[in-house]
Amino acid sequence: MQLSILLVVGLALAWVGERIVEASTARYALTGVGAAMVLVATVLRFLRSRSQKDELARVQRLFAAFSGLALLAFVLYFLQSDLFTKLTGASLVSASPKISGVLSVLWPAVLAMALLPTLLMELSFGTMARAPRLEDGRIDEAMLSGVGLACALIFAFSVQYVATERDSKADFSYFRVAKAGDATQKLVASFDEPIEVYLFFPPASDAAEAVAGYFKELQDVSSQIKVTRLDHAMEPIKAKELAVSGNGTVLIKKGGRKESIFIGTEVEKAKSQLRGLDAEVQKRMLQVAKSRRTVYLTGGHGERSQDPTNGMDQRATIEILYKTLQDQNFEVRTLTTAEGLGNEIPKDAAALFILGPSRAFSEPEAASIEAYAKKGGRLFIALDPENGLTFEELLTPLGLSFKPQSIAQERGTANVRPPPGLADRINIGTRTFSSHPVVTYLGRSNVPVLMLGAGGLEELPKHPADLTIDFAVRSAPESWNDASGNFEFDQSLGETRKAWGVVAAIERRAPSAKNEDAMRALVLGDSDAIADLVLQQLPGNQYLVVDGFKWLLGDEQLAGVTNTEVDVPLTRSRQQDTATFYATTFLAPLGVLGVGFLARRRAKKQSSKENKS
Repeated sequence: MQLSILLVVGLALAWVGERIVEASTARYALTGVGAAMVLVATVLRFLRSRSQKDELARVQRLFAAFSGLALLAFVLYFLQSDLFTKLTGASLVSASPKISGVLSVLWPAVLAMALLPTLLMELSFGTMARAPRLEDGRIDEAMLSGVGLACALIFAFSVQYVATERDSKADFSYFRVAKAGDATQKLVASFDEPIEVYLFFPPASDAAEAVAGYFKELQDVSSQIKVTRLDHAMEPIKAKELAVSGNGTVLIKKGGRKESIFIGTEVEKAKSQLRGLDAEVQKRMLQVAKSRRTVYLTGGHGERSQDPTNGMDQRATIEILYKTLQDQNFEVRTLTTAEGLGNEIPKDAAALFILGPSRAFSEPEAASIEAYAKKGGRLFIALDPENGLTFEELLTPLGLSFKPQSIAQERGTANVRPPPGLADRINIGTRTFSSHPVVTYLGRSNVPVLMLGAGGLEELPKHPADLTIDFAVRSAPESWNDASGNFEFDQSLGETRKAWGVVAAIERRAPSAKNEDAMRALVLGDSDAIADLVLQQLPGNQYLVVDGFKWLLGDEQLAGVTNTEVDVPLTRSRQQDTATFYATTFLAPLGVLGVGFLARRRAKKQSSKENKS
């Protein structure tokens, strides 16, 4: 113990001379005395190891070896210190800076490798001072523990040093800039006049590179896209002309129309904008490239509302559908009897929407809607069977009939889970699509459409010969019309198993002799399919709505989807939450206990066999 104390005191004196005193005479004295004490302690350790026998000699050799490491650390420090330069007149830093750097890192590591094992060995050796026999195995364990602790300490300091010097950080969260989707590329390809795009970003902006890459994709699609990058600080006159207030802005311009998108100049802060960039660009390009059209939504018949505070209608709202229409550059207005629904549909109506009515239309209203259709009008009709209405006044001119009985099915279709309960049989998921443009992307992507209690649509035996009716979406072949409302199939009540039409696309094949223009109509047997509750979660219903709008209004060549890299929220049912709770609370701990029990039992059997043998 005395020699270890001598070693530590010598190191302490050298540290005081080098780090605290620093005056020439005192520094040399303290450092020299400290070096001498370390040298003496090391020499005495080696001499003592030669005078001992057996286990004690081996232990003393271990102590001597670690004392030698401490002396080596002292020498390494001396070689890279300014004290060596003052005494020899040669500087290792200027002669070989890399070696000097290595020594400055190596000497504290060697010192830790010397002192920590020595400390633990002395503590272990002291507990056996009065023992009749030295247990060198305990000394070895203490030595190895000290070496391990020193290695861990060296590793921790090394990692900290590298991390500090590199000064970099990694973000393992998912992020990618949205690429140009099919719908945006088709829209750009349809332009016959130049579209100017101005990117206002400073030179060192990482967000600018991401945005520029996106617009490079669009330039590869169409030569009509002209992209110019500007710095707001360097181009104040142009920025004022375009009404751009600062950097981080994308401006899209055609003629006198212009729309802007604020992105930000740093990717870290602009991730949410960059993930949804494609949808925003498509919306702004539609606004500058196409004239704004008006669609009318009928009112006064208990139609669905976009207002969540509407106390009269407890059904899910259709706010997402409203926003989708506005994003497609449509002005949305309401049309009631008081506003002329019973007289004539406004001439500026690009389309007329009838969404979830709960009351029948009057004869004058039905007549004006029929007249609008004959003049080439566009109709979007979504009905519900719960009201028990057939809406013949709306559908007969379209060659359709509506059966106000919910379609039910006992099991799910391919890759669509079966209904969990009896009442859920009317919530049907289907992938049965035709080749109509309304469902082109749905058929290609193989995602299902969900109907929450849809009524069946059928083609009338007799209807105008110039009408073409395509049932774009059908239920599964084994589904039936639940006339009894008990969610069970009963053929005696007139219930029929077949692939019922739930979405119909109607088109006038050719103008008639009365100079009537081509007409298009899209009819859904369930208005829940376009409600917020469904659209915010199911991409299949979203595709049906967006591509249905485009076909209805003659833009089917632009059908497709915008890309987004926004994370989709994970949703679980109540049953899944319950299963997760019990699994983590009871099953997992029981599993761990079971594995431990089996392992313990196996160990006892093994021990019993060894004892018997």
